[in-house]
Amino acid sequence: MKTLCIDSGNTRIKWGLREGDAWLDQGVDLPAGIAASRIVACNVGGVPPRLTIEALAARLQVPLEWVRAQAQQCGVQNGYEHPEQLGADRWAALIGARALHGGDCLVVMCGTATTVDLLRADGRFEGGLILPGLDLMRESLASGTADLPAATGSFVDQPRNTFDAIASGAVQATAGAIERMFRQLDPARDPLCLISGGAAGGVSPRLTIPQRAVGNLVLEGLAGIARGA
Repeated sequence: MKTLCIDSGNTRIKWGLREGDAWLDQGVDLPAGIAASRIVACNVGGVPPRLTIEALAARLQVPLEWVRAQAQQCGVQNGYEHPEQLGADRWAALIGARALHGGDCLVVMCGTATTVDLLRADGRFEGGLILPGLDLMRESLASGTADLPAATGSFVDQPRNTFDAIASGAVQATAGAIERMFRQLDPARDPLCLISGGAAGGVSPRLTIPQRAVGNLVLEGLAGIARGA
């Protein structure tokens, strides 16, 4: 059975076609022609992408399953005060991380927003952070101040111009939040940071903690949900 996994985020729609334990293909934006037996999707992008995905399922004449956060699923226990309020993409990323690493884990998604979530070795999700993504941090300074421009600078350790200062500040703030959260993991439980998302490449090189880059943790989680792992 071929399953089309769809991650509809704030900026882009990512998809992967899965059969058994292997990805057959992955991409950005929905493919024009594809054959699948079912669709498993999560959406945090609002109404338009939801309607687009529903139309695709109708055209393919296949069942569509919308993933939403649960109190418990696929070996992950949701520690949110109100489990249903956790974003579907964060929930899928946690499930994906659980399948990829058996120790304590920091699950980091770098996109329009950056999320930093604590996942224990026994599957307990204990909460996490939501920060503006790197682009949003830079844009907020440009829109909220009179004299700071939209930054097109680069990361440097000791910025000596305004553009680099803004770009480097966004990266340092994000990396600092990630490393502070990592300290809460148990050193005896093989702690690892799993980092994913379109902006991960701007953050990952600045981290000094054990880490592993994953192409798309949300798609990995959707695949796990699809197979009922």
